[in-house]
Amino acid sequence: MEQLESIRVQKLQQIRALGIDAYPTEYRYTHTVPQVVEQFGGKTAEELEHGPATIRVAGRIVANRPFGKAGFLGITDAGEKVQVYAKKDQLAERDFQLYLLLDLGDLIGVEGTLFRTRTGELTVLAKQISFLAKSFLPLPEKWHGLTDVEIRYRRRYVDLVVNPEVRGVFVKRSLIIREIRRFLDDAGYFEVETPVLHTVAGGALAKPFRTHHNALDMPLYLRIALELHLKRLIVGGLNRVYELGRIFRNEGISWKHNPEFTMLEFYQAYSNYEDLMDMTEELLKKVVQTVNGSPVITYDEQQIDFSRFTRLSMREAIVKFSPEPVTIEDVKDRAKVEALLKKLHAEYDPKAPVGNLVGSLFDAVAEKHLVQPTFIYDHPIELSPLSKIKTSDPSLVERFELYVGGMEIANAYSELNDPVDQRERFESQLKAREGGDEEAHQMDEDYIRALSYGMPPTAGEGIGIDRLTMLLTNSKSIRDVILFPLMRAEE
Repeated sequence: MEQLESIRVQKLQQIRALGIDAYPTEYRYTHTVPQVVEQFGGKTAEELEHGPATIRVAGRIVANRPFGKAGFLGITDAGEKVQVYAKKDQLAERDFQLYLLLDLGDLIGVEGTLFRTRTGELTVLAKQISFLAKSFLPLPEKWHGLTDVEIRYRRRYVDLVVNPEVRGVFVKRSLIIREIRRFLDDAGYFEVETPVLHTVAGGALAKPFRTHHNALDMPLYLRIALELHLKRLIVGGLNRVYELGRIFRNEGISWKHNPEFTMLEFYQAYSNYEDLMDMTEELLKKVVQTVNGSPVITYDEQQIDFSRFTRLSMREAIVKFSPEPVTIEDVKDRAKVEALLKKLHAEYDPKAPVGNLVGSLFDAVAEKHLVQPTFIYDHPIELSPLSKIKTSDPSLVERFELYVGGMEIANAYSELNDPVDQRERFESQLKAREGGDEEAHQMDEDYIRALSYGMPPTAGEGIGIDRLTMLLTNSKSIRDVILFPLMRAEE
């Protein structure tokens, strides 16, 4: 590697000796590489002869086949590639000498005319070559395979160059976000930005990252949710608000967990969780159809149909998917729930309330089966300190989670707006913290104060953008859809 770098440094010196600026400030192109491919890729040789007199295009060299006094280059940009023909009698002497000093990975600009070779390939006949930047490190030929995964994540800038399909994932991610914004804007929602640094880590049950503000000499947390500030805005009269933002949770890393991730949260006054179920169906049908061109996607070798959604209560899902016979009444009985957990060898905390045990049972028997879009509603109150109690059953709250591809991608509530009830829920969470639960919710006096001014009936929802992108790009790991996922420090 050091020898290759040394040779390339020498070539840069030779390029400079030709009187060429090795790092110019700009290059004025007439077409991007994708525009060349799109506008001229379907034209015949005769049609190209009557096309533009010259074009100017720029890109990175990914192929070079020299043949003495001529040679073919392949340059790429924005996921597309076009061929360049460099011929000695068509170029100024300095430009041809420059061509002889080019390496794979170098960035160049080319001015010339379009034609088709004898094999029919669209090609730019170079009349002028401009040097734009030197690549001192050679590009790897292939980065596919498990042995290269970590390097690809660390050096995403190279991954994007050599693996065009990776660029396609992030183009689609951008389209997903754009369509979500368009849908919410059209529905009368107002996009806002709320603080990343919080004095109280709230809005979810998760372990936060801690930091410290030196000037104010106070501890702070990176936000674990967007929820509490957005609901403060509902109190303030912004009846439909949403935020797309980064969330930080000091938790483990897995194929579907990253310590920082992107969350959409939206809140709608004078509504409940059933309204958001309907809206979520409409939103996802629209996004999937627009981004993928069909409501049916392929994820992990399975066909998933976003034109059809199923709705099950958490208890119904346990009854449906349990490998052992169980009834709705059984799921309400602590002893029977605990016995079933033991029989299934599932992890659970024997000191936890029955609602937590039901949640553990659901995780053990149902989640992996929820491949098609499925709403799981009516969760135990112990799992949802910010949700409104279900009137017909005080042990439950008006909450749903949406599962697709065996993972949760959305979570929604009929929001609790009774400040007295909210304080009692927070106090219950404080007891859980005293018992060692680091993820239990902290007391947030200012949020209770906000509720005390009066918050209308409100429904709120969070959708994980990274997991949704995993589904729509058929990516097996969340790190495949995050440009720069967190990695261990290099040794």
